[in-house]
Amino acid sequence: MTENLIIFNARLVTPQGFSARKGREMDELLVMDKTTIEVTDGLITYVGPNRGEERDGYYQHYWHYNARGRCVLPGFVDSHTHFIFGGERAEEFGWRLRGDSYMDIMRRGGGIVSTVRDTRACNYIQLRNRAESLLKRMSQMGITTVEGKSGYGLDKDTELEMLRVMRSLAGDEHCRVDIIPTFLGAHAVPEEYRGRTDDYVDFLIRDVMPAVRDQQLAEFCDVFCEEGVFSIEQSRRLLTAARDMGFGLKLHADEIVPLGGAELAAELGAVSADHLLHASDEGIRALAERDVVATLLPLTAFALREPYARGREMIDAGCAVALATDLNPGSCFSGSIPLTFALACIYMHLSIEEAITALTLNGAAALGRAGSIGSIEPGKQGDMVVLNTDNYHFLTYYIGMNCVQATIKGGVIHPNA
Repeated sequence: MTENLIIFNARLVTPQGFSARKGREMDELLVMDKTTIEVTDGLITYVGPNRGEERDGYYQHYWHYNARGRCVLPGFVDSHTHFIFGGERAEEFGWRLRGDSYMDIMRRGGGIVSTVRDTRACNYIQLRNRAESLLKRMSQMGITTVEGKSGYGLDKDTELEMLRVMRSLAGDEHCRVDIIPTFLGAHAVPEEYRGRTDDYVDFLIRDVMPAVRDQQLAEFCDVFCEEGVFSIEQSRRLLTAARDMGFGLKLHADEIVPLGGAELAAELGAVSADHLLHASDEGIRALAERDVVATLLPLTAFALREPYARGREMIDAGCAVALATDLNPGSCFSGSIPLTFALACIYMHLSIEEAITALTLNGAAALGRAGSIGSIEPGKQGDMVVLNTDNYHFLTYYIGMNCVQATIKGGVIHPNA
């Protein structure tokens, strides 16, 4: 659903451009007071000085919205989530607090495999209802586009069902959030393939990925490239096949050990490499040179009590850095945009301007969408966030608290109560 909308008296805060911002460019925002933004049929058609608008209301085929000097930013883009799943893993969180490692929990039958059991037991309606509830909460924090991954089925039927849920939600005219689907069948090795990882990769390539492609259920293919999960060679084989089938490529890379996932992402020309807590210096340079977006997930490092990814060093090395929440039922049961901003600036040493770019334009680039979303410029979608303040530094200063007053999707205003 789209609307004709004129926002006036706004304090515009936006990166600019139709591709990812790299290195020092990430710190460059256009900040302009007394701004008018016009949205026609869901697309931005004017950004510039006020043109004499004075009142709220409906006039000459446009809704008029007085921002009263408050900040208006591009809608936030959460470019890495796992928001469709069954069950929960609250007990596991307690195990981690006790000191059990992520890999120890996986070896005990917990972790991803636990969620796989619960997700396989859910029906379509159960999965859809929970996901719809999460999308509403995302919208209230200013998210207008989200990437969603499969990967909690690990069999053909459930993987396809998760992706069909995403397609159904994306097609709902009342949906406030655009959904970009990613196939992550290589999220873990299921019980029925234990000890036969190569056979499982063969199964994905032979039986599952062609069905995903033929039914047009996913745009990207991802793999958990990690020690004890999928090796560099197994990941290369899977992603090469995915590329040949027309999928864009993503990687869970160097999250737990420095395996070389960043280097693989650069070699294959992936659109993004995600996590990167233990990416090597060589891997960081390769990401910068090959224009692979480095998607960093500080909430996961926080929840796992792991060192944060070297965001400051990545930007200084010329990388395009994006930020995302990694909302999932295990390692990071949080989709908090406010806390993501705070952790990125406090612990990863990004400036607030860099963090805004990372959660807007660079997040869009990590989904191949920088040409249509991620900044407030003519020709892009009318997706915006109105803060309850004229000071965008509140995004980090108001730690962990939501300062979004309204989310605007395609020109339609969704105020927070």
